[in-house]
Formats: sequence, C-alpha cells, structure tokens
Amino acid sequence: MTSAVPDLRQVINDAAEVIRNADGLLIGAGAGMGVDSGLPDFRGHEGFWKAYPLFRASGRRFQDVSNPRSFRENISLAWGFYGHRMNLYRTTEPHAGFSILQKWADRMPAGGFVYTSNVDSHFQRAGFGEDRMLECHGSLNFLQCSGSCNRHIFPADNIQIEVDEERLLAQDPLPTCPQCGASARPNILMFNDAQWNSDRTDRQEARFENWVRAAVGSQLAIVEIGCGTAIPTVRLQCEHIAQVPTAKMIRINPREPDCHGEIGIPLGALEALQQIDERL
Repeated sequence: MTSAVPDLRQVINDAAEVIRNADGLLIGAGAGMGVDSGLPDFRGHEGFWKAYPLFRASGRRFQDVSNPRSFRENISLAWGFYGHRMNLYRTTEPHAGFSILQKWADRMPAGGFVYTSNVDSHFQRAGFGEDRMLECHGSLNFLQCSGSCNRHIFPADNIQIEVDEERLLAQDPLPTCPQCGASARPNILMFNDAQWNSDRTDRQEARFENWVRAAVGSQLAIVEIGCGTAIPTVRLQCEHIAQVPTAKMIRINPREPDCHGEIGIPLGALEALQQIDERL
C-alpha cells in the first residue's frame, strides 16, 4: 500500500503557518538555492560536465578540480576554473527568493541566520549581514596564501582574473599574497584539503552557535533549501537543530524533499518561497 502524496497547497499553507508563528529563522542553503539565479549545481558528474564540458573529455570530476593538488600541478587551470566561477558569481544577480527570506527574518524578534555551503556570497549581496552568516565551506570572496605566512586570509574584492574560456585557463598575473608574494588560492574547503585556513569560518561558527543557543528557547523556523545528500553538511546540520522541541523544519528540494515528518516541498527555491510568501 503506497502512502498518500501530500496536497501541495496544504503543504504550502503549513509552511506559511510555521513562518508566521516563528520568532527566529534559520536558513540552510545548498547549491540548489542558486539555480534560479542561473548558477550550476554540479549535481553528479553529469551536472559538473554540463557546466564545464571541457572536463568531460579528460574525465576530470568536480573533486579532481576542486582540490589543492590542482593548484600545485596546474595553477593556470585551477585558477581558470575558480576564476570563471568567481566572475560568474559576481555578474549573476541573486533571485528574488533571497529578499523574501530577508523580509521574513526582519519580522522576527530573533532575526535570521544563514548556514550555507555555497561560496558565492549571494546572501550578503542580497542584504544579509556578515554577523548572521556561516559559510561552512568558505567563500570565493576571500583568498588565502599558499606560502609560509600562516596561510594569511585576505579579501578578493580587487582581484580580477582573466580567463581564456575556450581552454579554461587563467591568464597572468595570477593572485598572490599581499604579505609575502606567494601564490594565492581561494579560501574555500576543497576535497582532501589539509591546507584550508578555517579561521574566518571558525569565527562565523562561534557567532552561529551563540545565536542558536539564544533562538532555540523560542519558536524557530528552519528553512532548508536546495541541500542534497551527496555532500550533506547543511542538510545534517538542519536536521540536528530540528530535533529541538520548539523548532519546525521546512525542506525545499525538487528531488529530495523527504523530511521525516516535517514539511517537505518538492519545488525549486524561488517557486516555493514565492508561494509561501503569498500565503503570509
């Protein structure tokens, strides 16, 4: 006997009721949050190769390129990939769903906090404050030294990377550390990455833990958006906090909406957020 499929209208109404009654908003966001802005989500090898067909011929997977080894073996290609992503993130506008989330958070006594694996800084561009942000995999808006000056972290605001998009190779000059002149790399957590400087993210995590401790005493709405199971960092964090008796979780995911008795919405980020907002 198959279980009944929840009525989508009722699910949206239930989600709106959770938001309406919440005192604080935890936003968990994965790659699916950026799809409606036009960003690739790298879902599986095929998703990565669709976004970067050049790598299909060589059989390179996302984890082969997003790896500190690539900066040692072929830094022009490594910065070609990350430089292209940096340029893409800077020229892509965050979709209207970001503003909807900000509006909801602004109405709540405890405000909101963003826990995201995305490295595009689109939440900050949409108006979320740095003090309410945990980028658990780092950010492409920051670089770190690959030399000996304690893996120094510095902003990438003034860094411009020209990329030959046909060959996906970055052109000289490549980013260097302003302190010691050694080559630089993104301050993001890559695969098999023992060199990542987590200092900036550690400070974000401390602020996040303080906010959660204060927020869980009241009604907490958790809105998890576009978080898959392949790299489940954000998904697991949201599920963990959802165990608090005063927390309610809304999972927005067109492919994997199952939510263990909570509210699962099988839609994309923007469509789901707009439909919930219409009910409020």
